[in-house]
Amino acid sequence: MFSLSLLSSTCSHHDDDDVSPNNNSGQIQQIENQVESGTWRITSFIDSGQDETSDFNGFNFAFQSNGTLIASHNSGSNLTGSWSITDSNSNDDSSDDIDFNIFFNVPDSNNFEDLNDDWDIISHSDNTIQLRDVSGGNGGTDTLTFQRN
Repeated sequence: MFSLSLLSSTCSHHDDDDVSPNNNSGQIQQIENQVESGTWRITSFIDSGQDETSDFNGFNFAFQSNGTLIASHNSGSNLTGSWSITDSNSNDDSSDDIDFNIFFNVPDSNNFEDLNDDWDIISHSDNTIQLRDVSGGNGGTDTLTFQRN
């Protein structure tokens, strides 16, 4: 009888490690669909309190479905990078945090290097996406806003 009781209690035991994290796949897909449609421009870029929006004047951004990010300037020059949206499970973020990742392979002196980060999504709509990053180095907060053209 005791062994049967022990067996039934082990079968009903629920381990916290088996709990699946919040599933953000639907929201990730929605954001991907929004940004892959049309071209975007940066309407605000605040780098640790410094307004650097003008560094990106004349650039249009195309977020392609294959993860390629193309920044094209009115002058005809292009810069290619990558982008993705991921579920962040790091300890410094909330468990339901979604990151908007941007990477351009450029030297540190290039303005586009400032965009390279795993940005937290503050808000998103069909026409606007607002991002924020708190720097691990100096603790400054950066904000980035894309607006659909």
